[in-house]
Amino acid sequence: MTLFISLAVAMFAGVLMTRATKIINLPDVTAYLLAGIIVGPCVLGRLGIPGLGFESYEAISNLDLLSNLALGFIAFAIGTEFMIPKLKKVGRQAVIIGLAEALSAVVFVTGILIILHFIMPDKVSLPLAILLGAIASATAPAATLLVVRQYKAKGAVTEVLLPVVALDDAIALICFAIASGIAKGMLGGEIDIFSIVINPLIAIIMSLILGAVLGFILAVLERSFNSNKNRMIFIVSGVMLTVALAMLEIRIGPVTISFSSLLVCMMLGTVFCNACPVAEEMMDRADKWTSPLFCLFFVLSGASLRFDIFSDIFVIIIGIVYIVFRALGKYTGAGLAARGTQCAPQVQKYLGFALFPQAGVALGMSLTASQILGETGALVRSLTLFAVFIYELLGPSITKWALTRSGDITPKSEEVLKRREKTLKEIQDKRAGM
Repeated sequence: MTLFISLAVAMFAGVLMTRATKIINLPDVTAYLLAGIIVGPCVLGRLGIPGLGFESYEAISNLDLLSNLALGFIAFAIGTEFMIPKLKKVGRQAVIIGLAEALSAVVFVTGILIILHFIMPDKVSLPLAILLGAIASATAPAATLLVVRQYKAKGAVTEVLLPVVALDDAIALICFAIASGIAKGMLGGEIDIFSIVINPLIAIIMSLILGAVLGFILAVLERSFNSNKNRMIFIVSGVMLTVALAMLEIRIGPVTISFSSLLVCMMLGTVFCNACPVAEEMMDRADKWTSPLFCLFFVLSGASLRFDIFSDIFVIIIGIVYIVFRALGKYTGAGLAARGTQCAPQVQKYLGFALFPQAGVALGMSLTASQILGETGALVRSLTLFAVFIYELLGPSITKWALTRSGDITPKSEEVLKRREKTLKEIQDKRAGM
């Protein structure tokens, strides 16, 4: 019972916080994260009242199943952006920009941290620089997607943004797999070709194959249903099954066959939206179903942010360096690639700003680092948590600003606002007369 009360309080807090942040024009994502901090172990959880917030980080980690499911639906929704007509229009540009901005972030962060290594080698090790450089390439698809949906963003920047966000998480997974293999070798082991090259490639290829197969099966079986209600149930069940299958891991000697849940679900969405004639209609319906799940995901993300990382001034300094140089890398790489591929001027100018948010994938990679790389991995985890805290609070607002400046988000006209106010007044008058 206490768990359900905690979840209800978390969602209530998220929705109520959107009313408060609306006054200062902040996106819902930021409101959910702030609500999460309030109901987390650092604020309401400290009171020790059962159900009123989460008393420990362990209690939040026990809800990882919900977070994984939410990420699955987010990745599925982003995958539907890869419809063939859209790909023909922006596919080449998205691939080039995705590679450029992700690898630029890697180069900028790794470069500055290597310089700091030579200045203070006892504080910044080479394995730390390499790992943080790889993590810098990841962007938060969830935060970006929610901002796009909330404000119904549509235009040149949005058309390129969503495919780029999807691609750079795939690039990030490859970069991190290679970086963690090198870091392990530098910390005393041997550099293993399987862990650096073969296993990451197998994970990516197998994830794309599994997602494609499941997406095709989902599209074929969906035709058996005429009712939108049954179609919706079928799609939700399909995404849940895909998330579960993506958790499988098979070891054959030195080779590990594993899957990335994000890549599998993205591919599921891509194949489904291209093979199913009513995919767009079904995705519109799915948006309504998944909104509470997304709210809970971000509230839990906010609740899991740790404030104890601020007790170490070294973590804060290195974290600020990481935040600044990752942002510079993203902006520079996206801008140069957009110019090189002759994108619209607003894409060249504003796309980089929309790539600042960072969360789920980065946190997942930092958790892996902490599990396999001892003290260095623990430091990577702390620095990533600090960066995610800043990026997730500021990133959605920066994304909204960039999409507004580019013209993809258009403010409601006075006429629309007056019409809405008039309708609301009519409803209130009718209720008063009853």
